[in-house]
Amino acid sequence: MNVIVVPDAAMIVIPLIEKNGHAYLSPSNFSKYDNTDILEGNLAFDNIISKYSSSELPSGVKSRLFLFSKVAEKADAAIIIGKRPKNRERMYNALNDLILFGGNACNNAHSLEVRIVQELDIPTLKLAYPADRAQLIELINKTNYFLKNLEKIDGTVNDDNLTVELRPKKEKYPIFDLKRLLDTLI
Repeated sequence: MNVIVVPDAAMIVIPLIEKNGHAYLSPSNFSKYDNTDILEGNLAFDNIISKYSSSELPSGVKSRLFLFSKVAEKADAAIIIGKRPKNRERMYNALNDLILFGGNACNNAHSLEVRIVQELDIPTLKLAYPADRAQLIELINKTNYFLKNLEKIDGTVNDDNLTVELRPKKEKYPIFDLKRLLDTLI
């Protein structure tokens, strides 16, 4: 099966896709020898771009969406890695972080790519960005399980309980519970 990854080039996931017998589709999969095929197509508003953007969208976002639309049409499954936590302690230096988890590039393009994947109606795995070694191992295990059982999975697997912003959902307490708690403590 053809699997796409958002963000593209998250090297922590790509070897697992190939190890489990699937093909990795990448919008930036340039050939060493001939890159003329990347020029096929037109940035006219007659494809997937027109559905998710307006004429005021920056050209960089349009270009990323154009490249992504070429692989989204062929995708049978998707893996989405959530956004980095704001106040996280780095496990690796910036370069290793970029290589392992891919670059978000443009937040607008990233959000639109996630939206496109959600509307494709294909099996999708949503993973939280790992904050420590245990979560990294868990990410690998969840990815392997998803890829091994891909034919049986229907819909989205979101065990990490990611929100629309692709961050783990934080438990919030109603103001009345907080007031009761403070009243009992005081």
